[in-house]
Amino acid sequence: MENTPSPAAPAPPPAAYPLCSNCGAELRGAHCYSCGQPVKGMIRPLTSMLHDVADTIFNIDSRIFRTLWPLYVRPGYLSNEYFDGRRVRYVTPFRLYFFLSVAAFLLMQIGLDASFDSARDMIHIGDANTEIVTAHTPEEVNAKRDAALAELDKALTMRWVNDEARADIEKQKEKIRALAQRRIDKLAARQAKGDAAANADTAKDEHNDLDFGGWDPKNDPVHVAWLPGFVNTKLTNALVRMKENVPRIKQDPKPFLVGAFGMLPQVLFVLMPLFALLLKLFYLFKRRLYMEHLIVALHSHAFVFQSLILITLAILARGWAHASAPWLDTLLGWLIFAMCWWLPIYLFLTAKKVYKQGWIFTFVKFGLIGICYTVMISCGIIVAFLLSLATTT
Repeated sequence: MENTPSPAAPAPPPAAYPLCSNCGAELRGAHCYSCGQPVKGMIRPLTSMLHDVADTIFNIDSRIFRTLWPLYVRPGYLSNEYFDGRRVRYVTPFRLYFFLSVAAFLLMQIGLDASFDSARDMIHIGDANTEIVTAHTPEEVNAKRDAALAELDKALTMRWVNDEARADIEKQKEKIRALAQRRIDKLAARQAKGDAAANADTAKDEHNDLDFGGWDPKNDPVHVAWLPGFVNTKLTNALVRMKENVPRIKQDPKPFLVGAFGMLPQVLFVLMPLFALLLKLFYLFKRRLYMEHLIVALHSHAFVFQSLILITLAILARGWAHASAPWLDTLLGWLIFAMCWWLPIYLFLTAKKVYKQGWIFTFVKFGLIGICYTVMISCGIIVAFLLSLATTT
């Protein structure tokens, strides 16, 4: 009997799925189910990396439309959905907060710049007041008064001036006339006293800038014993800049206010965990985790930023409609009024629907939390302004 070679073993069928390079398990998604390694690594074209980054940051799909509408019109809905496990259909709370805050502050920054430019170009009330109170003769006072009134009369002819702004400008004109008359009376009284007394009063008027109590940074630098030397040096330099910037505020406050406004997003981001802590303390007996309160805080702040965006857009549109479409100006005025009132009502209803307490308890806690957080935000605004004063050059 002839020996015949046994048939070769059949080749294994090709794998239905690619294999993981790390553990050899079949890959059935973007990550290995066995070891967790992602399919896409860092070794790939730069364009693919940039595409993933853009997709992560600007992931705008149907979720954004399912999120923004209930965020504005259904108090507490998104937070309750998140707690019930229905999360994937909505934008995540942190991403929602982050991008609405960026959009809100960017839009308000544009409106702030436009307002400052218009005010600086057309109305110089602060400069006019300073020039009037430092004038040395009645003739100089009258000249400064007439120049300031001329600027205000010019502003009255501008298209952006509505009835409310017109009334404010008229009040400013009356204040300037009264200020000029008081200065003239004071100069006349000084003249009656004599030259020596007049010179003393003039020096007192002109020395009205904050001088930090005569602090001299060279002879008396900041020294806190428990701080490193470089920190004390930075604090001294910051105080020097603040001392130099105080007189500049009267000349042009825009850089300092814009700088403070630019720091508010960081300040609010720092206050976010503190707001969640307030919720935790006031709703301690609800036995909710701190992260649940943080989700409520993120959704609440996201709503506030969304409201600020809509209100700012309505204000900008109203400025255009005042001269072009008076009926639209009235409509936008009522819309802005309604949106401003919707802010506290929405937040109150959110607390009621999320924490599910009675109306009286909710109202009391809402008021106390509002007072505490208002104090915190006020302190944050002060800190932002001081930082702007210490960093603006």
